[in-house]
Amino acid sequence: MKTYPTKDIRNVVLLGHGGAGKTTVTEALAHVTGVTGRMGKVDDGNTISDYDKEEIKRKFSISASVVPIEYKGAEGDIKINLLDTPGYFDFVGEVEEAVSAADAAIIVVNCKAGIQPGTFRAWEICEKYNLPRLFFATDMDDDEASFRELVVKLSKEFGRKVAPIQIPIREEGKFVGLVNVVKMKGRKFTKLSDYEECPIPEYVSKQLDTARSALLEAVAETSEEYMERYFEGGEFTHEEISAALKENVQNGNIVPVLMGSGINCQGMQHLLQAIDKYFPAPTEVECVGTDKAGGERFTAKYNDEANLTAKVWKTIADPFIGKFSLIKVITGVLKSDSTVYNASKDQDEKIGKLYILRGKEQIETSELRAGDIGAAAKLTVTGTGDTISLRNAPVEYEKPDLSKPYTYMAYNPKNKGDDDKVSSAMQKMLEEDLTLKVVNDVENRQSLLYAIGDQQLDVVKSKLESRYKVEIELSKPKFAYRETIRKKVKVQGKHKKQSGGHGQYGDVIMEFEPSGDLETAYVFEEKVFGGSVPKNYFPAVEKGLQESVKKGPLAGYPVVGLKATLVDGSYHPVDSSEMAFKMATILAFKQGFMEAGPILLEPIANIKVTVPDSFTGDIMGDLNRRRGRVLGMNSNHHGKQIIEADIPMSELYGYNTDLRSMTGGLGDYEYEFARYEQAPNDIQNAVVAAAEKSAE
Repeated sequence: MKTYPTKDIRNVVLLGHGGAGKTTVTEALAHVTGVTGRMGKVDDGNTISDYDKEEIKRKFSISASVVPIEYKGAEGDIKINLLDTPGYFDFVGEVEEAVSAADAAIIVVNCKAGIQPGTFRAWEICEKYNLPRLFFATDMDDDEASFRELVVKLSKEFGRKVAPIQIPIREEGKFVGLVNVVKMKGRKFTKLSDYEECPIPEYVSKQLDTARSALLEAVAETSEEYMERYFEGGEFTHEEISAALKENVQNGNIVPVLMGSGINCQGMQHLLQAIDKYFPAPTEVECVGTDKAGGERFTAKYNDEANLTAKVWKTIADPFIGKFSLIKVITGVLKSDSTVYNASKDQDEKIGKLYILRGKEQIETSELRAGDIGAAAKLTVTGTGDTISLRNAPVEYEKPDLSKPYTYMAYNPKNKGDDDKVSSAMQKMLEEDLTLKVVNDVENRQSLLYAIGDQQLDVVKSKLESRYKVEIELSKPKFAYRETIRKKVKVQGKHKKQSGGHGQYGDVIMEFEPSGDLETAYVFEEKVFGGSVPKNYFPAVEKGLQESVKKGPLAGYPVVGLKATLVDGSYHPVDSSEMAFKMATILAFKQGFMEAGPILLEPIANIKVTVPDSFTGDIMGDLNRRRGRVLGMNSNHHGKQIIEADIPMSELYGYNTDLRSMTGGLGDYEYEFARYEQAPNDIQNAVVAAAEKSAE
């Protein structure tokens, strides 16, 4: 593949609901541009972009992949870097990484299924990143696909900026061509995506008039001159419409709707033409960064004559194809066998060979110019989100804004002795997927794996087995309960032991009561009068407390909110020792704690659930069922409500799956630990019973 200048590159991400047809459209575009001689199918497991074993097995995309294609555009050859992304919400991190490298988006909508939750998600991502976009309605070959109904729904949901620029032509119920609304000409498919001009059928005239009016109205709104002409009944030339479309697609004021059939490759030439005409080249895009030398923010324009700067937007760590850092060059030219500076890590990095990746295919290249996407193999210090530049002109670009993982489970190696293997393999997985997180929960002696959702956890488990030959078991995590007391008690603890020679003697009388501070394990005071316990044993008494509060007598959880006062005791001039007084304190603690009204405290989280207005009643009802207390509700001014509540952490187990089920995938949530509160009796009894069973 030849090296393309910046102006001849298009970086396009495909977004949409899982199963909408993104991978099939990618495959069709690759096929009609001559990348493949035979079009692959998702069901057959032979597509370019879904090459991972897990993707082939599950028949859906899990990772974002790059498929560069070459197309003869209106003004010469262009290179289109297609970024195929997963549609399932658990893999949103892959989408966010790909979007950070894209300059425009195709939102693929299955015409038969219509608007799905993933369509809304795709639109929200485009809005967040100000990405120019178009809708591509696929599966037009299906008899039940209604383009007219789809356009009505798209306009209703996303506003007047939605503009269909094609109308389907059907003969005997079959999708055989389309009308170009911009040129007002019919197009009939011949072979695959090729077409020939044909008359516009009379039966589409009403639909065509509506689409043409919507298009002209959208064009008219782009300038005062056009608006005046429109109201006076004037016409726009084809050149004026195309120029207005290009400008307004790029600034987000118009979102064209195109159509086709991915499986039959129909409509792909028109989609390629739209990418060429309406989507921006990197020369028309900017990237925000920080000058590391002066600390000033700046906006970089893509330019291959400036100093080198580039960002790593994704890492592939696959034992079969190797480790690759996927790079988008912002300015200058990245050459193979060169040394660059990692501004994010303040270290030099040696670049060996450079590649253009096409799925798993590696095409070696000598250089990558500004705006292009490629990969470097086996970088040692550079990871996802890092910026590489020249040491004498250090720059750092913004990292991809990735979703935080809130779903988690405990995991253990299935086979004894595999701890190191699992740890090493997990580290590679974390390097590749930044939405995964591993937490070592020392308190509960468990390792926790955090992900976006249950499906992602299942994929990680499966990948560890297939890629790295290690197995893990996932289980419900233990929750970080605490123990405390409600009453004040006075108890004696006496440790007395005689076994020839020096014995052991320690005697303490202590008061235990709530301290009122659940942030602190204990407060220790002494009010001993008359030297009944010598001062040199006070530290031993406190050491006994320190050990005791680590594991409470109720269910074995750490103790908080305890005030312990040493008020009296006795000692033996020969047999007393620090160890004896420590043991006496431990005995006093166990007895006193259980007499002082011991209770279990459960961790409470503050949760914020963001859902469309229509789901607020269901969500609040569900939160109440989970023992949550709704604190309030605020609008985010985008048709969604943010419901805030306090809820026990244990009730959030499985919440991700339930929230998606209730909202059709349109709900999001985030939470953080807030405080501890007394657990209800039934919860306390269940936890204590589980602790007793575990002890057996």
